[in-house]
Amino acid sequence: MALETPATTLTDKPASAAASLRQIADLPAPRGLPWLGNMLQFKAGHFHEQLDAWCRELGPYYQLKIGRRRMLVVADHEVVAATLRDRPDGFRRTSRLEQVGAEIGLAPGVFNASGEVWRRQRRMVMAGFDPAHVKRYFPSMSAVAQRLDARWQVAAQQGASIDLQADLMRYTVDTIAGLAFGAEVRTLESDDDIIQQHLDKIFPALARRILAPFPIWRYLPSKADRELEQSMIAVNAAVDGFITQARTRMAADPGLREHPSNLLEAMIAAADQPDSGIDDRQVAGNVLTMLLAGEDTTANTIAWMIEALWRNPQALERATAEVRSVVSDPLNPTLEEIDALDYVEACTHETMRLKPVAPQLPLEALRDTVVGDVAVPKGTVVISLLRRDSVSDTFVPQAAKFMPERWLAEGGPGKVANAAKRISMPFGAGPRVCPGRYLAMLEMKMAMATLLGRFDIVSVDTPDGQPAQELLSFTMMPVGLSMQLRRR
Repeated sequence: MALETPATTLTDKPASAAASLRQIADLPAPRGLPWLGNMLQFKAGHFHEQLDAWCRELGPYYQLKIGRRRMLVVADHEVVAATLRDRPDGFRRTSRLEQVGAEIGLAPGVFNASGEVWRRQRRMVMAGFDPAHVKRYFPSMSAVAQRLDARWQVAAQQGASIDLQADLMRYTVDTIAGLAFGAEVRTLESDDDIIQQHLDKIFPALARRILAPFPIWRYLPSKADRELEQSMIAVNAAVDGFITQARTRMAADPGLREHPSNLLEAMIAAADQPDSGIDDRQVAGNVLTMLLAGEDTTANTIAWMIEALWRNPQALERATAEVRSVVSDPLNPTLEEIDALDYVEACTHETMRLKPVAPQLPLEALRDTVVGDVAVPKGTVVISLLRRDSVSDTFVPQAAKFMPERWLAEGGPGKVANAAKRISMPFGAGPRVCPGRYLAMLEMKMAMATLLGRFDIVSVDTPDGQPAQELLSFTMMPVGLSMQLRRR
Protein backbone atom coordinates (compact mmCIF):
# COMPACT_ATOMS: atom_id res chain seq x y z
CA MET A 1 0.00 0.00 0.00
CA ALA A 2 1.11 3.57 -0.55
CA LEU A 3 2.15 5.46 2.56
CA GLU A 4 2.15 9.23 2.88
CA THR A 5 5.77 9.25 4.02
CA PRO A 6 8.28 6.43 4.50
CA ALA A 7 8.65 7.30 8.21
CA THR A 8 5.72 8.62 10.20
CA THR A 9 3.98 7.99 13.50
CA LEU A 10 1.55 5.14 13.79
CA THR A 11 -1.02 7.51 15.21
CA ASP A 12 -1.04 9.41 11.91
CA LYS A 13 -2.45 6.35 10.12
CA PRO A 14 -6.03 5.16 9.93
CA ALA A 15 -6.79 1.86 11.64
CA SER A 16 -6.97 -0.01 8.32
CA ALA A 17 -3.49 1.21 7.29
CA ALA A 18 -1.97 0.35 10.66
CA ALA A 19 -3.48 -3.12 10.52
CA SER A 20 -1.79 -3.86 7.18
CA LEU A 21 1.68 -2.88 8.32
CA ARG A 22 4.36 -5.53 8.63
CA GLN A 23 5.80 -6.32 12.05
CA ILE A 24 9.54 -6.57 12.68
CA ALA A 25 9.08 -10.12 13.99
CA ASP A 26 7.65 -11.13 10.58
CA LEU A 27 10.70 -9.97 8.61
CA PRO A 28 13.46 -12.34 7.50
CA ALA A 29 16.48 -12.64 9.78
CA PRO A 30 19.98 -14.12 9.57
CA ARG A 31 20.16 -17.53 11.16
CA GLY A 32 21.34 -17.13 14.76
CA LEU A 33 21.68 -19.12 17.96
CA PRO A 34 18.91 -20.05 20.41
CA TRP A 35 18.41 -17.39 23.09
CA LEU A 36 21.37 -15.32 21.85
CA GLY A 37 20.10 -14.66 18.33
CA ASN A 38 22.72 -12.86 16.20
CA MET A 39 24.63 -11.41 19.17
CA LEU A 40 27.83 -13.42 18.62
CA GLN A 41 27.89 -12.90 14.83
CA PHE A 42 28.94 -9.24 14.91
CA LYS A 43 32.54 -8.96 13.75
CA ALA A 44 34.39 -5.92 15.05
CA GLY A 45 35.83 -3.99 12.14
CA HIS A 46 33.57 -5.60 9.54
CA PHE A 47 30.08 -5.07 10.91
CA HIS A 48 29.08 -2.95 7.90
CA GLU A 49 30.17 -5.61 5.39
CA GLN A 50 28.22 -8.21 7.33
CA LEU A 51 25.07 -6.06 7.25
CA ASP A 52 25.50 -5.55 3.49
CA ALA A 53 25.93 -9.29 2.93
CA TRP A 54 22.75 -10.08 4.87
CA CYS A 55 20.97 -7.37 2.88
CA ARG A 56 21.92 -9.08 -0.40
CA GLU A 57 20.55 -12.33 1.00
CA LEU A 58 17.44 -11.11 2.80
CA GLY A 59 16.43 -7.90 0.99
CA PRO A 60 16.21 -4.21 1.98
CA TYR A 61 14.23 -4.89 5.18
CA TYR A 62 15.29 -7.51 7.71
CA GLN A 63 15.58 -7.99 11.44
CA LEU A 64 18.43 -8.77 13.79
CA LYS A 65 17.83 -10.58 17.07
CA ILE A 66 19.90 -9.65 20.11
CA GLY A 67 18.68 -11.90 22.87
CA ARG A 68 15.01 -10.98 23.20
CA ARG A 69 15.39 -7.65 21.44
CA ARG A 70 14.82 -7.11 17.74
CA MET A 71 16.49 -4.48 15.57
CA LEU A 72 15.32 -3.37 12.14
CA VAL A 73 17.80 -3.00 9.26
CA VAL A 74 16.72 -0.80 6.31
CA ALA A 75 18.53 -0.23 3.01
CA ASP A 76 15.95 1.62 0.87
CA HIS A 77 17.49 5.08 0.32
CA GLU A 78 14.14 6.91 0.28
CA VAL A 79 13.12 5.34 3.57
CA VAL A 80 16.57 5.95 5.03
CA ALA A 81 16.35 9.63 4.06
CA ALA A 82 12.90 9.94 5.62
CA THR A 83 14.17 8.33 8.83
CA LEU A 84 17.10 10.74 8.99
CA ARG A 85 14.74 13.67 8.46
CA ASP A 86 12.60 12.47 11.38
CA ARG A 87 15.21 13.71 13.84
CA PRO A 88 15.48 14.87 16.54
CA ASP A 89 11.83 14.28 17.45
CA GLY A 90 11.28 10.80 16.01
CA PHE A 91 14.75 9.24 16.31
CA ARG A 92 17.91 9.77 18.33
CA ARG A 93 21.37 8.27 18.61
CA THR A 94 21.14 4.98 20.44
CA SER A 95 21.10 4.86 24.22
CA ARG A 96 23.88 2.28 23.91
CA LEU A 97 26.15 4.87 22.28
CA GLU A 98 25.26 7.40 24.97
CA GLN A 99 25.98 4.88 27.73
CA VAL A 100 29.31 3.73 26.27
CA GLY A 101 30.39 7.30 25.51
CA ALA A 102 29.64 8.46 29.04
CA GLU A 103 31.47 5.47 30.49
CA ILE A 104 34.55 6.25 28.39
CA GLY A 105 34.45 9.87 29.57
CA LEU A 106 33.10 11.72 26.54
CA ALA A 107 31.40 14.98 27.49
CA PRO A 108 27.99 15.47 25.85
CA GLY A 109 28.16 17.12 22.42
CA VAL A 110 25.92 17.80 19.45
CA PHE A 111 26.81 14.42 17.91
CA ASN A 112 25.05 12.36 20.57
CA ALA A 113 22.70 14.93 22.13
CA SER A 114 18.96 14.69 21.51
CA GLY A 115 15.78 16.73 21.87
CA GLU A 116 15.98 20.27 23.22
CA VAL A 117 19.58 19.75 24.39
CA TRP A 118 20.52 19.02 20.79
CA ARG A 119 18.66 22.11 19.53
CA ARG A 120 20.55 24.41 21.90
CA GLN A 121 23.91 22.88 21.05
CA ARG A 122 23.14 22.88 17.34
CA ARG A 123 22.60 26.66 17.37
CA MET A 124 25.94 27.13 19.08
CA VAL A 125 27.83 24.81 16.72
CA MET A 126 26.24 26.27 13.58
CA ALA A 127 27.36 29.72 14.72
CA GLY A 128 30.93 28.43 14.68
CA PHE A 129 30.64 26.65 11.33
CA ASP A 130 29.05 29.56 9.49
CA PRO A 131 30.77 29.65 6.03
CA ALA A 132 31.69 33.31 6.56
CA HIS A 133 33.64 32.32 9.69
CA VAL A 134 35.29 29.37 7.95
CA LYS A 135 36.44 31.60 5.07
CA ARG A 136 37.99 33.98 7.59
CA TYR A 137 40.16 31.14 8.85
CA PHE A 138 41.45 30.22 5.37
CA PRO A 139 45.01 31.53 5.99
CA SER A 140 45.27 29.16 8.96
CA MET A 141 44.27 26.24 6.73
CA SER A 142 46.84 27.27 4.14
CA ALA A 143 49.58 27.28 6.80
CA VAL A 144 48.76 23.68 7.76
CA ALA A 145 48.78 22.62 4.10
CA GLN A 146 52.27 24.12 3.84
CA ARG A 147 53.40 21.93 6.75
CA LEU A 148 51.95 18.89 4.97
CA ASP A 149 53.88 19.91 1.87
CA ALA A 150 57.12 20.21 3.88
CA ARG A 151 56.65 16.74 5.38
CA TRP A 152 56.02 15.20 1.97
CA GLN A 153 58.92 17.09 0.37
CA VAL A 154 61.28 15.33 2.79
CA ALA A 155 59.73 11.93 2.05
CA ALA A 156 59.95 12.53 -1.70
CA GLN A 157 63.59 13.61 -1.48
CA GLN A 158 64.46 10.49 0.51
CA GLY A 159 62.35 8.18 -1.67
CA ALA A 160 60.55 7.11 1.49
CA SER A 161 57.19 5.37 1.65
CA ILE A 162 54.53 7.54 3.29
CA ASP A 163 52.08 6.05 5.78
CA LEU A 164 49.16 7.78 4.11
CA GLN A 165 46.61 7.35 6.87
CA ALA A 166 48.95 8.55 9.62
CA ASP A 167 50.05 11.66 7.71
CA LEU A 168 46.51 12.62 6.77
CA MET A 169 45.39 12.21 10.38
CA ARG A 170 48.15 14.63 11.37
CA TYR A 171 47.03 17.05 8.69
CA THR A 172 43.40 17.00 9.85
CA VAL A 173 44.30 17.27 13.56
CA ASP A 174 46.54 20.27 12.85
CA THR A 175 43.85 21.86 10.70
CA ILE A 176 40.97 21.43 13.13
CA ALA A 177 43.09 22.42 16.15
CA GLY A 178 44.33 25.60 14.48
CA LEU A 179 41.11 26.47 12.72
CA ALA A 180 38.67 25.55 15.45
CA PHE A 181 40.62 26.31 18.61
CA GLY A 182 43.46 28.65 17.67
CA ALA A 183 45.91 25.99 18.93
CA GLU A 184 49.21 25.21 17.18
CA VAL A 185 49.64 21.50 17.90
CA ARG A 186 51.93 20.92 14.86
CA THR A 187 51.66 17.13 14.72
CA LEU A 188 52.97 17.24 11.12
CA GLU A 189 56.34 18.36 12.47
CA SER A 190 56.64 15.75 15.22
CA ASP A 191 56.65 11.98 15.63
CA ASP A 192 56.45 12.17 19.42
CA ASP A 193 53.57 11.13 21.65
CA ILE A 194 50.96 13.68 20.56
CA ILE A 195 47.25 14.31 20.92
CA GLN A 196 46.50 12.44 17.69
CA GLN A 197 47.77 9.21 19.21
CA HIS A 198 45.33 9.66 22.10
CA LEU A 199 42.43 10.51 19.78
CA ASP A 200 43.09 7.41 17.71
CA LYS A 201 42.15 5.18 20.65
CA ILE A 202 38.65 6.62 21.15
CA PHE A 203 36.70 5.59 18.04
CA PRO A 204 38.00 1.99 18.03
CA ALA A 205 37.05 1.68 21.71
CA LEU A 206 33.55 3.03 21.05
CA ALA A 207 33.00 0.59 18.19
CA ARG A 208 34.38 -2.37 20.13
CA ARG A 209 32.32 -1.71 23.25
CA ILE A 210 29.07 -0.96 21.42
CA LEU A 211 29.22 -4.37 19.72
CA ALA A 212 30.52 -6.30 22.73
CA PRO A 213 28.03 -8.89 24.06
CA PHE A 214 29.41 -8.47 27.60
CA PRO A 215 31.16 -5.45 29.24
CA ILE A 216 34.24 -7.36 30.29
CA TRP A 217 36.27 -4.13 30.55
CA ARG A 218 34.35 -3.24 33.71
CA TYR A 219 35.66 -6.31 35.52
CA LEU A 220 38.89 -7.32 33.74
CA PRO A 221 40.28 -4.21 32.01
CA SER A 222 42.85 -5.01 29.37
CA LYS A 223 46.01 -3.08 28.54
CA ALA A 224 44.04 -1.30 25.78
CA ASP A 225 41.35 -0.33 28.30
CA ARG A 226 43.93 1.14 30.66
CA GLU A 227 45.59 3.03 27.80
CA LEU A 228 42.18 4.38 26.77
CA GLU A 229 41.60 5.70 30.29
CA GLN A 230 44.93 7.56 30.20
CA SER A 231 44.24 8.87 26.70
CA MET A 232 40.85 10.24 27.78
CA ILE A 233 42.55 12.07 30.68
CA ALA A 234 45.05 13.60 28.25
CA VAL A 235 42.44 14.54 25.65
CA ASN A 236 40.02 16.07 28.16
CA ALA A 237 42.88 18.06 29.69
CA ALA A 238 43.80 19.36 26.23
CA VAL A 239 40.17 20.31 25.53
CA ASP A 240 39.90 22.15 28.86
CA GLY A 241 43.10 23.96 27.95
CA PHE A 242 41.68 25.07 24.59
CA ILE A 243 38.60 26.51 26.32
CA THR A 244 40.63 28.26 29.05
CA GLN A 245 42.93 29.84 26.45
CA ALA A 246 39.95 30.99 24.39
CA ARG A 247 38.23 32.58 27.36
CA THR A 248 41.47 34.33 28.32
CA ARG A 249 41.80 35.80 24.81
CA MET A 250 38.15 36.89 24.80
CA ALA A 251 38.49 38.56 28.19
CA ALA A 252 41.53 40.49 26.99
CA ASP A 253 39.86 41.41 23.68
CA PRO A 254 36.04 41.70 24.00
CA GLY A 255 35.84 42.41 20.28
CA LEU A 256 36.39 38.69 19.67
CA ARG A 257 32.79 38.09 20.75
CA GLU A 258 31.60 39.98 17.67
CA HIS A 259 34.45 38.93 15.39
CA PRO A 260 35.80 35.57 16.63
CA SER A 261 39.14 34.41 15.30
CA ASN A 262 38.26 30.70 15.45
CA LEU A 263 35.33 28.33 15.80
CA LEU A 264 35.75 27.84 19.55
CA GLU A 265 35.50 31.57 20.21
CA ALA A 266 32.35 31.68 18.07
CA MET A 267 30.86 28.79 20.07
CA ILE A 268 31.72 30.39 23.41
CA ALA A 269 30.18 33.69 22.29
CA ALA A 270 27.00 31.86 21.29
CA ALA A 271 26.98 29.81 24.51
CA ASP A 272 27.33 32.95 26.63
CA GLN A 273 24.21 34.49 25.15
CA PRO A 274 21.36 34.90 27.70
CA ASP A 275 19.18 31.79 27.99
CA SER A 276 21.48 29.73 25.72
CA GLY A 277 21.29 26.81 28.17
CA ILE A 278 24.92 25.91 27.33
CA ASP A 279 27.69 25.49 29.88
CA ASP A 280 31.43 24.87 29.45
CA ARG A 281 30.99 21.10 29.81
CA GLN A 282 28.78 21.09 26.71
CA VAL A 283 31.23 23.38 24.93
CA ALA A 284 33.94 20.85 25.84
CA GLY A 285 31.83 18.02 24.43
CA ASN A 286 31.58 19.82 21.11
CA VAL A 287 35.29 20.65 21.06
CA LEU A 288 36.02 16.93 21.41
CA THR A 289 33.37 16.10 18.80
CA MET A 290 35.09 18.41 16.34
CA LEU A 291 38.49 16.90 17.08
CA LEU A 292 37.24 13.35 16.59
CA ALA A 293 34.99 13.98 13.60
CA GLY A 294 37.41 16.44 12.01
CA GLU A 295 40.29 13.98 12.28
CA ASP A 296 38.83 10.63 11.24
CA THR A 297 36.16 11.43 8.67
CA THR A 298 38.13 13.91 6.59
CA ALA A 299 41.41 11.99 6.70
CA ASN A 300 39.72 8.74 5.70
CA THR A 301 37.94 10.35 2.75
CA ILE A 302 41.16 11.93 1.45
CA ALA A 303 42.93 8.56 1.73
CA TRP A 304 40.14 6.76 -0.13
CA MET A 305 40.19 9.47 -2.82
CA ILE A 306 43.94 9.22 -3.38
CA GLU A 307 43.67 5.45 -3.82
CA ALA A 308 40.70 5.81 -6.19
CA LEU A 309 42.57 8.33 -8.34
CA TRP A 310 45.66 6.11 -8.46
CA ARG A 311 43.55 3.18 -9.66
CA ASN A 312 41.84 5.39 -12.26
CA PRO A 313 44.66 7.07 -14.21
CA GLN A 314 42.40 9.14 -16.47
CA ALA A 315 40.68 10.67 -13.47
CA LEU A 316 44.06 11.31 -11.82
CA GLU A 317 45.33 13.01 -14.97
CA ARG A 318 42.27 15.23 -15.20
CA ALA A 319 42.35 16.19 -11.51
CA THR A 320 46.07 16.97 -11.73
CA ALA A 321 45.59 19.09 -14.84
CA GLU A 322 42.80 21.04 -13.16
CA VAL A 323 44.88 21.81 -10.07
CA ARG A 324 47.90 22.88 -12.09
CA SER A 325 45.88 25.11 -14.40
CA VAL A 326 43.65 26.71 -11.74
CA VAL A 327 46.02 27.10 -8.76
CA SER A 328 48.85 29.45 -9.64
CA ASP A 329 50.88 28.76 -6.48
CA PRO A 330 49.94 25.50 -4.67
CA LEU A 331 51.86 26.68 -1.60
CA ASN A 332 49.70 29.80 -1.38
CA PRO A 333 46.36 29.11 -3.08
CA THR A 334 43.55 31.59 -2.85
CA LEU A 335 40.12 30.66 -1.57
CA GLU A 336 38.70 31.49 -5.00
CA GLU A 337 41.13 29.04 -6.65
CA ILE A 338 40.21 26.25 -4.22
CA ASP A 339 36.50 26.94 -4.78
CA ALA A 340 37.08 26.67 -8.55
CA LEU A 341 38.41 23.07 -8.37
CA ASP A 342 35.17 21.59 -9.70
CA TYR A 343 36.60 18.27 -10.86
CA VAL A 344 38.48 17.71 -7.59
CA GLU A 345 35.22 18.40 -5.77
CA ALA A 346 33.49 15.88 -8.03
CA CYS A 347 36.20 13.34 -7.12
CA THR A 348 35.42 14.00 -3.47
CA HIS A 349 31.69 13.38 -3.94
CA GLU A 350 32.35 10.23 -5.96
CA THR A 351 34.72 8.94 -3.27
CA MET A 352 32.12 9.52 -0.56
CA ARG A 353 29.50 7.71 -2.67
CA LEU A 354 31.67 4.60 -2.97
CA LYS A 355 33.48 4.78 0.38
CA PRO A 356 31.34 6.71 2.88
CA VAL A 357 33.02 6.97 6.24
CA ALA A 358 29.65 6.16 7.84
CA PRO A 359 28.21 3.30 5.74
CA GLN A 360 25.58 2.51 8.37
CA LEU A 361 23.82 4.53 11.05
CA PRO A 362 21.95 3.05 14.05
CA LEU A 363 19.14 5.21 15.45
CA GLU A 364 16.64 4.62 18.25
CA ALA A 365 12.91 5.31 17.84
CA LEU A 366 11.58 7.87 20.33
CA ARG A 367 7.93 6.91 19.69
CA ASP A 368 5.85 4.23 18.01
CA THR A 369 6.43 4.92 14.34
CA VAL A 370 6.45 3.47 10.83
CA VAL A 371 9.57 2.90 8.72
CA GLY A 372 8.60 2.10 5.16
CA ASP A 373 5.73 -0.32 5.69
CA VAL A 374 7.07 -1.73 8.96
CA ALA A 375 5.62 -0.87 12.38
CA VAL A 376 8.43 0.15 14.72
CA PRO A 377 7.75 0.28 18.49
CA LYS A 378 9.29 2.99 20.64
CA GLY A 379 12.81 2.11 21.76
CA THR A 380 13.59 -0.05 18.71
CA VAL A 381 17.01 0.39 17.11
CA VAL A 382 16.79 0.97 13.35
CA ILE A 383 20.04 0.52 11.42
CA SER A 384 20.08 2.48 8.16
CA LEU A 385 22.42 1.16 5.45
CA LEU A 386 23.58 4.36 3.75
CA ARG A 387 25.63 2.87 0.92
CA ARG A 388 23.56 0.01 -0.47
CA ASP A 389 21.51 1.92 -3.09
CA SER A 390 24.29 4.36 -4.00
CA VAL A 391 26.45 1.47 -5.28
CA SER A 392 23.59 -0.34 -7.02
CA ASP A 393 23.19 -0.28 -10.81
CA THR A 394 19.46 -0.13 -10.22
CA PHE A 395 19.83 3.45 -9.04
CA VAL A 396 23.22 4.68 -10.31
CA PRO A 397 24.49 3.75 -13.80
CA GLN A 398 27.78 1.82 -13.70
CA ALA A 399 27.63 2.19 -9.94
CA ALA A 400 30.82 0.24 -9.17
CA LYS A 401 32.98 2.55 -11.30
CA PHE A 402 34.78 5.62 -10.05
CA MET A 403 33.30 8.25 -12.40
CA PRO A 404 33.66 11.78 -10.97
CA GLU A 405 32.14 13.24 -14.14
CA ARG A 406 28.73 11.98 -13.03
CA TRP A 407 28.78 14.91 -10.56
CA LEU A 408 29.53 17.44 -13.31
CA ALA A 409 26.10 17.77 -14.85
CA GLU A 410 25.48 20.76 -17.05
CA GLY A 411 25.45 23.86 -14.91
CA GLY A 412 28.30 22.77 -12.63
CA PRO A 413 28.75 20.39 -9.69
CA GLY A 414 26.06 22.11 -7.65
CA LYS A 415 23.34 21.06 -10.13
CA VAL A 416 23.77 17.33 -10.50
CA ALA A 417 21.13 16.07 -12.93
CA ASN A 418 21.24 12.40 -11.98
CA ALA A 419 20.43 10.15 -9.06
CA ALA A 420 23.85 10.11 -7.42
CA LYS A 421 23.39 13.26 -5.35
CA ARG A 422 19.88 12.29 -4.30
CA ILE A 423 20.91 8.80 -3.18
CA SER A 424 24.36 9.42 -1.69
CA MET A 425 24.14 10.88 1.84
CA PRO A 426 27.71 11.02 3.22
CA PHE A 427 26.89 13.97 5.48
CA GLY A 428 23.51 12.59 6.55
CA ALA A 429 20.20 14.29 5.82
CA GLY A 430 17.53 16.37 7.50
CA PRO A 431 17.95 18.68 10.50
CA ARG A 432 20.97 16.74 11.77
CA VAL A 433 23.00 16.96 8.56
CA CYS A 434 26.70 17.40 9.39
CA PRO A 435 27.33 21.05 10.39
CA GLY A 436 30.99 20.84 9.32
CA ARG A 437 30.41 19.74 5.73
CA TYR A 438 31.60 23.01 4.18
CA LEU A 439 34.79 22.95 6.25
CA ALA A 440 35.38 19.28 5.38
CA MET A 441 35.05 19.91 1.64
CA LEU A 442 37.40 22.87 1.82
CA GLU A 443 39.94 20.89 3.84
CA MET A 444 39.88 17.96 1.40
CA LYS A 445 40.31 20.19 -1.65
CA MET A 446 43.23 21.96 0.05
CA ALA A 447 45.02 18.65 0.64
CA MET A 448 44.50 17.57 -2.97
CA ALA A 449 45.75 20.93 -4.27
CA THR A 450 48.93 20.42 -2.24
CA LEU A 451 49.39 16.84 -3.42
CA LEU A 452 48.62 17.28 -7.12
CA GLY A 453 50.09 20.76 -7.42
CA ARG A 454 53.44 20.02 -5.79
CA PHE A 455 54.08 16.33 -6.48
CA ASP A 456 53.73 13.48 -8.94
CA ILE A 457 52.38 10.29 -7.39
CA VAL A 458 54.84 7.43 -7.97
CA SER A 459 52.75 4.72 -6.33
CA VAL A 460 49.91 4.02 -3.93
CA ASP A 461 50.20 0.55 -2.43
CA THR A 462 48.59 -1.86 0.02
CA PRO A 463 50.27 -4.74 1.84
CA ASP A 464 48.81 -7.34 -0.56
CA GLY A 465 48.73 -5.22 -3.71
CA GLN A 466 44.94 -5.38 -3.83
CA PRO A 467 42.47 -2.52 -3.32
CA ALA A 468 42.54 -1.34 0.28
CA GLN A 469 40.39 -3.36 2.65
CA GLU A 470 37.66 -1.60 4.60
CA LEU A 471 37.91 -1.46 8.38
CA LEU A 472 35.03 -0.06 10.40
CA SER A 473 36.42 1.56 13.51
CA PHE A 474 33.32 3.67 14.20
CA THR A 475 34.23 5.32 10.87
CA MET A 476 35.27 3.33 7.82
CA MET A 477 38.96 3.56 6.95
CA PRO A 478 41.29 1.98 4.38
CA VAL A 479 43.82 -0.52 5.70
CA GLY A 480 47.55 -0.18 5.07
CA LEU A 481 47.72 2.50 2.36
CA SER A 482 51.22 3.76 1.57
CA MET A 483 52.31 6.32 -1.03
CA GLN A 484 55.51 7.36 -2.74
CA LEU A 485 55.92 10.79 -4.28
CA ARG A 486 58.25 12.63 -6.64
CA ARG A 487 58.75 16.36 -6.33
CA ARG A 488 57.76 18.43 -9.32
